[in-house]
Amino acid sequence: MVLDMTGDKLIYIQIAEWLENEILGGNIKEDEKIYSQYQLAEMFNINPATAARGINILADQGILYKKRGLGMFLSANAMEKIQHKRRNHTLKKLVEKVVVEAMRLGIDEEELLGIMRQAGKELDE
Repeated sequence: MVLDMTGDKLIYIQIAEWLENEILGGNIKEDEKIYSQYQLAEMFNINPATAARGINILADQGILYKKRGLGMFLSANAMEKIQHKRRNHTLKKLVEKVVVEAMRLGIDEEELLGIMRQAGKELDE
């Protein structure tokens, strides 16, 4: 992953989202140690404090837990928490934006669903 250093999204948020994607992709398993702030800083060429902020977001949400002196580890129900958050917040906001744009363009529900189905087919190919 390449961080967007010029975009609107803060770097530590991008780090947290990258870690979430790694978890959802099955690259980090339950109770497995995650990357340290220093490893992330080296991987993405960022300040370790910035990497730590990204890690701390996930710890505050109960996705990660700390073992004193050993580092941060993936919580047992981390994947479910991320999926819940993304379904009920991230995806909902994206859909709301799409619906508003469809309304501006005069696209009805049936046509919008058709566009979504077609997009899904194209992604499968």
